[in-house]
Amino acid sequence: MEKTNILKGARIYLSGPMDFVPSRKEEKRRGWRARVREFLQRFGALVYDPWAKPLIIGQDGYAEDYEYSNTKRSEWTFEDSDKGRKIRAQLCRFFSPTVHINRRMVDICNFLVAYCPTNIYSVGTVNEIARARRQHKPVLLVSPPVSYPALDSLVKHLENRKDEEGLSLLSQLRTQAPLADNPDAVPSPWYLALMNEDYFFDGFGFSLYADKFDWTASPLDTVEQQRSPKRPLLPYLEKLDKAIPQRYDAVENKFVDNSDWLILEPGVHERA
Repeated sequence: MEKTNILKGARIYLSGPMDFVPSRKEEKRRGWRARVREFLQRFGALVYDPWAKPLIIGQDGYAEDYEYSNTKRSEWTFEDSDKGRKIRAQLCRFFSPTVHINRRMVDICNFLVAYCPTNIYSVGTVNEIARARRQHKPVLLVSPPVSYPALDSLVKHLENRKDEEGLSLLSQLRTQAPLADNPDAVPSPWYLALMNEDYFFDGFGFSLYADKFDWTASPLDTVEQQRSPKRPLLPYLEKLDKAIPQRYDAVENKFVDNSDWLILEPGVHERA
């Protein structure tokens, strides 16, 4: 890595699905956040990761119960009674600190890196992206291609065996589960309306930096091996460390300075 500049001291929040990922344990240990955090720290950036929340000065235990959120969430009930209302009220109060600290990290960061696969449900990610954009902060959004090769293989397997019952069950599963392909990695139109053209990426480009980091192989690599990103995030971040990118102004039909990128120097400074 070359000498850092713009990213040194920059505060960056990592937004993306947490609750409905295949494995919370694996996602926390070696998911995309772990890699991007390590990458950015090489440039001297301060990275806020909701899997590893920072200590709160004077309140070290604030929001520390998030690891037990799945267990607590299983207590939820729609029982229409005083008991049901009491349980719902307790759970709403229980989750409030986690949401509060995540919002605060969004508020104090300089920009977001958001991972938004179209096949994983995540309300918090959408909330954080909208919150950041209301503050005119850049959100670098990674929308990876989504495909189900195992599902395609299963279809062929059942067809070869002429398993009509299995094919019928698979057809029912398609209507019950969000198994929609997105091979071209097209983001949600809502995100298109929230951001400008420079903030979208179809992958991270981990293979480009694998020789510089001790990253354990994971499904992240499989996805990018099947389809190499056309516009990977990590090279963009490396260039960002040297120069703030301009944005394209569709009205003036030219590239202009992007006022979203306001990374203030640490401490108090006055212009000469």
